[in-house]
Amino acid sequence: MIITHKMAWDKCLSHQIWPAIEKGWKDEGRDVHFFWGLAAKNTSEIKQCIEKGYEWWFVDTGYLSSQITRYPEPNINDYDSTYFRIIKGGIHTNKFHVTTQDRRNILIKQGIDAEFKGWRESGDYILLCPSSPMVTHYINGLSQEDWRVKITKQIEEVTKRPVLFRNKPRPGNQWWNTNIKDDLKNAWCVLTNMSLAAIDGVLNMTPAFTHQRHVAALITSRKIEKVERPFKPGRKTVQEWLNMVANHQFTIQEIEDGLAFDTLKVQYQNGG
Repeated sequence: MIITHKMAWDKCLSHQIWPAIEKGWKDEGRDVHFFWGLAAKNTSEIKQCIEKGYEWWFVDTGYLSSQITRYPEPNINDYDSTYFRIIKGGIHTNKFHVTTQDRRNILIKQGIDAEFKGWRESGDYILLCPSSPMVTHYINGLSQEDWRVKITKQIEEVTKRPVLFRNKPRPGNQWWNTNIKDDLKNAWCVLTNMSLAAIDGVLNMTPAFTHQRHVAALITSRKIEKVERPFKPGRKTVQEWLNMVANHQFTIQEIEDGLAFDTLKVQYQNGG
């Protein structure tokens, strides 16, 4: 049975995605739960799924996608190039199955940045980009501010490079109407827990440090004490990782048509 956990807010994008899931996901005779983000009761209900051994999938904005309008309410501007990630048993995937470049080629043709351009060999500062307060608490058990203070202290113990803090752009804060690419231009590296800012870094020649459960964990560093020697994998490895990422995100139409189900069944065929 396909169980989509509904959100009370009628503007939530999940209200457009759940009908597609319910139509395009094949019922294989067991309960399968779907959650949009970590808001409302999702965190506690995900915990119940984990404790009881239920299969669950996490749905959220895509890794490589056209941008949606978020405020004052979410809106999809281009349905053909707006993708949503669908992840089994976590908020990110790191199931690295080598796949073809076909889906990533589609993104590139749509004008979505999905090309690896190499690594920068210089930089002035560490760009610190936290996840949302909700994700930070879920992953790290800390408030966003406590996480920032803790990580900044750890960075300052191992390097003299200054730390530039960048939070998620929200109406009224100092990052609203700014582009992360501008902050990445002179960054030595970008450091986050689970934010997609790590992907922005990789696509803009900036090595990253992430949590081990991040989608980019396979191509990024983990230990802050190595901040002066960030991991910079080769082009082939990064390109294959980008192909994997492209195979974990889908448009609403692709979800409804069953392409998401068929593709992800292959990605997780080894029981991942």
